[in-house]
Amino acid sequence: MTDKTAIRPFHFEASKDALDDLKKRIGATRWPDKETVVDASQGVQLATMRKLARYWETEHDWRRCEARLTAVPNFITEIGGLDIHFIHVRSKHENALPMIVTHGWPGSIIEQMKIIDPLTNPTAHGGTGADAFHLVIPSLPGHGFSGKPTAPGWTPVSIAHAWATLMQRLGYTRYVAQGGDWGNAVSEVMALQQPPGLLGINTNMAATVPPDVSKALSGGSPPPHAFSPDEKKAWDQLDDFYRHGLAYAQEMSNRPQTLYGVADSPIGLAAWMLDHDIRSYKMITRVFDGQTEGLTRDDVLDNVTLYWLTNTAVSSARLYWDTAQISTGGGFFDVRGVKIPVAVSAFPDEIYQAPQSWAEKAYPKLIHYNRLPRGGHFAAWEQPALFASEMRASFKSLRQAT
Repeated sequence: MTDKTAIRPFHFEASKDALDDLKKRIGATRWPDKETVVDASQGVQLATMRKLARYWETEHDWRRCEARLTAVPNFITEIGGLDIHFIHVRSKHENALPMIVTHGWPGSIIEQMKIIDPLTNPTAHGGTGADAFHLVIPSLPGHGFSGKPTAPGWTPVSIAHAWATLMQRLGYTRYVAQGGDWGNAVSEVMALQQPPGLLGINTNMAATVPPDVSKALSGGSPPPHAFSPDEKKAWDQLDDFYRHGLAYAQEMSNRPQTLYGVADSPIGLAAWMLDHDIRSYKMITRVFDGQTEGLTRDDVLDNVTLYWLTNTAVSSARLYWDTAQISTGGGFFDVRGVKIPVAVSAFPDEIYQAPQSWAEKAYPKLIHYNRLPRGGHFAAWEQPALFASEMRASFKSLRQAT
C-alpha cells in the first residue's frame, strides 16, 4: 500500500480536450455592455477584457508554461489528510539556506517561477555561493495542484503547521520563510508558532498597521494623528483600498460558493482575478495595451489558465471564508506580535508600502528593511532580480549567526 505521506513525484499535462474547450468558451463569451464611466471605478473595463480575450484565444500557448513547470522538480505529499503540491529545487551550493516561499491570491506557484534560478544558482546571476537558497514552493490548499479541502478548517493557522511539517519531512532542520498576500499571513503565523528550525521570515506585504490607524481605516474615520510622509503615503494607499478595493475579499469571505459564473466562464474568471488591487490592475491594463511592464500578457494568462485547468476558482476562494470563521476582528494588515527575526521588503505599488517606522514597532527583531524603487503586489513575479537581491540581503545576518 502506498504511503501517502511519502514525497511523491508530480507531473501535470493538460488534455487537448481541456485546452480546446477553453478556447471555445473564450470565443463564445457573452459580453456585457461597456461601462458608463471613463475609468475603472465600475470595475474591469470592457476594452481590457476584449484585448485579453483576443490574445488568450488566438496567441497564448499553455504548453510553453507547462514546459517550464515540468522543467523543475514537482512533488506531492499528504499532510493533514490533504495532498500538498510543491516545487522543490535544491541548490548545488553546499551551504545553501532552505526557504519556503508561499504565494497568495490571485497568484500561484507561477508567481515564483522567475526567482528559482537566481536564488538557487546565484553565481549565474551576480551573486556568490554564499547567497544560495534551497527553495520549497508549495501550492496553497485549494489552489493549483494541491488538493481541494472537502471540509472547513484550512486557514493560515493550519497551513502554517502543514508547512512546518513539510520542511521537517524534507529534512530541513533550519530554514526561513517568505511570502506576500496570503503568503505573508502564513509566514507570520509560522513565526508565531515558532516551529523548530524556523530562523526568520521575509515579507513583501507586511502587517504593520498600528491599532489606532487600523481602527480609523475600518471605521472610515480621518487619520488619528499627524503622519510622516511615508506614513501618509501608506494611509492614502490603505484608505483607497478599504474604500474601493475590498469587494472581492468581502464576497469570498462571505459567499464563496456563489461564484459559479467564475468557475464556468474563463473571461469571468480572468476579470475576477484582474480586479484585485488598482495598481496591479492598471499595470495589467498597460500590458494588454502593448506596453512593457514587469509582467507580460503570457505571464498574466499563464496564471489564469492554471486556475482554469485545475478548476480552483471556488476552492481557492474558500480560504477567505475559512479564515473569516476564526477571525477575531483584526484586519489583514494588523500587527500580529511576531517575535522572531523579520525582514521587510516594501514595494511601492503594493496595496500599501509599509513605512519603516511602523515596521520597527510591529517587528521587535526587524533585521532588514528596504523601500524598493519599483514593483507591486506580485513582487517576485514582476521584479525577480530585485526580489532575489532582497532575499540575499534579508537573511545575510541569519546565515552568519548559524
